[in-house]
Amino acid sequence: MTEETVNVNPDGSTTFEDDGAGAEGTAGEDGFDGAEEMMEEAVQGIDPAIYLLIAIVVGGFLYFLYKRSSRSEDDEYFSNYGKFNIKLPAEVDEYYAVKEKCINAGWEAGNPPKDKSSVTGPHRVMAQALMKRAIGDIPIVTFIQKESPGMNKLYAQSMCSVSQWRAYQTAEAVVSTEVDEVRSEADEIEPGWSQVIWRQAMQYHNMLKQKHEMEAKQVIEAAAKRKQVEEKVNEAKMKIKSAEDEKTSGEKIAQELIAAEEREKESKTTFSSEAGGMKKGFLEKKKKK
Repeated sequence: MTEETVNVNPDGSTTFEDDGAGAEGTAGEDGFDGAEEMMEEAVQGIDPAIYLLIAIVVGGFLYFLYKRSSRSEDDEYFSNYGKFNIKLPAEVDEYYAVKEKCINAGWEAGNPPKDKSSVTGPHRVMAQALMKRAIGDIPIVTFIQKESPGMNKLYAQSMCSVSQWRAYQTAEAVVSTEVDEVRSEADEIEPGWSQVIWRQAMQYHNMLKQKHEMEAKQVIEAAAKRKQVEEKVNEAKMKIKSAEDEKTSGEKIAQELIAAEEREKESKTTFSSEAGGMKKGFLEKKKKK
C-alpha cells in the first residue's frame, strides 16, 4: 500500500505525491545492478577452452575454403592443358621413313656426301627431313619450357596432386628425349650440327609463323577490300535503280497528265457538238396559236 503526501502551494492549491514511485525507482536500479553483476560473473565463469575451440573451428573453415578455391584453380589449370598429354608431331615418323629409304639407297651415318651439290641426294633429303622434324617440335619444346617453372613451384608448395606432377614429368621426359634424339640424328648427318640445329629450327619456325600471320592478314585485308568494293557497287546499283524509278515515275506522271488533257479535250469536243446540234428555239416557249 502506498502513502500519499499532500502539499499546499502558495496560491492555495494542493498537490499529491506518491511515495511508492520513488521506491519502485530505487528497486529498479537495484535490479539492474544485480543483473549486470550476474552477467559479469557468467562471462568470468566461461572456460577459455571454449574460445580456443571456436577459433579452431573458424580457422579450419577458412582453410577449407582456401584449399577448395586453390584446388578448383589447379583443376582448371590442368584441364585447360589436357594434363600435359603431349604427342609428338607427325614429322617424327616422316623423318624415320625418309631415313629408312636413304639407308636402303646406300647412305651411311657420319660420312660426308659424295656430291654436295646434289639436291635430291640422301644427305640433303635427310637434312631437310630432320629440320622439318625439329621445326615441328618447337611448339611442345617451348610449351614445356614455359610451364616448367610454374609446375616446380606448385610441387614445392604441395599445391598439385601426385598424378598431376607425374603427368608433367612424363611430358617433360618425352620432350627431353625428343630433343636429345634430334641432336643425335643431326650429328649423324653432319658432325657438329647438333650444336646449332635447335637455334636454326627456332629461327625457321618464327619465320614461318610470321609468314602465316602475314598471309592471314592479307586474306583479312583482301576480304575487307572486297567487301568495300561490293558495298560501293551495291550503292551505285541503288542509285541507278533510284534514278530509273524516278524516271519511270516521271514518265508515268507525264502520261497521266497527257491522258487527262486528252480526256478534257474530248469532253469539251463532245459538249460543243451536242450544243451545236440543238434545234433553234428548242428552249423557247411555244407561242400560243
